[in-house]
Amino acid sequence: MATFTLTDRVRELSRPFLAPVADFLARLNIHPNAVSLAGFLGCVACGVALALGYVRLAGLLLLLFGPLDAVDGLLARRSGKQSVFGAFLDSTLDRYAEIAIFGGLIYLGLKEGQNLWILLAFLALSGSLMVSYTRARAEALGLECKVGLLTRFERLAILTLGLLSGWLTASLTIIAIFANLTALQRVLHVYHGTKKS
Repeated sequence: MATFTLTDRVRELSRPFLAPVADFLARLNIHPNAVSLAGFLGCVACGVALALGYVRLAGLLLLLFGPLDAVDGLLARRSGKQSVFGAFLDSTLDRYAEIAIFGGLIYLGLKEGQNLWILLAFLALSGSLMVSYTRARAEALGLECKVGLLTRFERLAILTLGLLSGWLTASLTIIAIFANLTALQRVLHVYHGTKKS
């Protein structure tokens, strides 16, 4: 059965705002893969800013470059440049982007002697990667698996708010707990789905 997540709802609500951006980029003949790469590089810059201790700058970078994750797919569809490799590249760069961000947080925790940040960032990264892996593995088996409390959109939104507000520990705690719960939720979803078949 198809599911409709919060991420899907946000994409639908934001489409009227993002569509003109996608159309503008299409007129400039910008390739969707270039937008995916720009979003990835923005997240790397966010990770570097975190490693250097510029927490709010990192939040601003994430706020600026995070939406490109929705623009690249929309651009691909509206410009007729959808491709299997483009989807694969986008997903791969998304994973590396999260590694860069949480890696920056871990480095910041090491530098500041904040062992709690290190632990929470590690757990958040682990949960984030497992959320993506469980969906990818399920879909490779021909199963729908978009369920979950905390998909990438929600994780980035919570982290952005935490970085901008200074509530870093709270945001990391939420992601660390609920990202892993989401991975577990997908495991159970696949279990029940395969049990019925």
